[in-house]
Amino acid sequence: MRADQTEPPIAVYEPLLHVVLYQPEIPHNTGSVGRTCVAVGAKLWLVRPLGFRLDDYYLRRAGLDYWEQLNWEAVDNWAALGQRLPLAQAWYFSKRADRPYTDVRFSAGDILVFGRESAGLPDELIEAHRERLLRIPIRPAARSLNLSNAAAIALFEARRQNDWQ
Repeated sequence: MRADQTEPPIAVYEPLLHVVLYQPEIPHNTGSVGRTCVAVGAKLWLVRPLGFRLDDYYLRRAGLDYWEQLNWEAVDNWAALGQRLPLAQAWYFSKRADRPYTDVRFSAGDILVFGRESAGLPDELIEAHRERLLRIPIRPAARSLNLSNAAAIALFEARRQNDWQ
């Protein structure tokens, strides 16, 4: 097992959605996203390299005791993720998108992809998926939203649209 890897749990629930964090850097954010995933029934996917170890104290602290209930998996790179998930169902979140996230209809099995805290999604993903690129509208005075807040906004909108209990 790699130094930055812990063993993911056996699936605790069948995920309604998938959340992908592309090369996340801050353990607190990833822990908070994991906690939100448990709340809505989503699976968390982490695409390496990560900016922290998966046994990081702050990752577990932010996720509280929910981390043990989280359905999650880490993959080595984007290509490995594509072998595990149907990326045709992916929605890519970026401040560089024109289309608001409220203009689409989310469905069970959709994949919500978020980029690194410092740089967002890489240009090659943005360019390759312009038709599936979404933004969360914010005032120009703010550069961006916190990663865990953005994921929570998108996850709860998907839940609201589908009346998932």
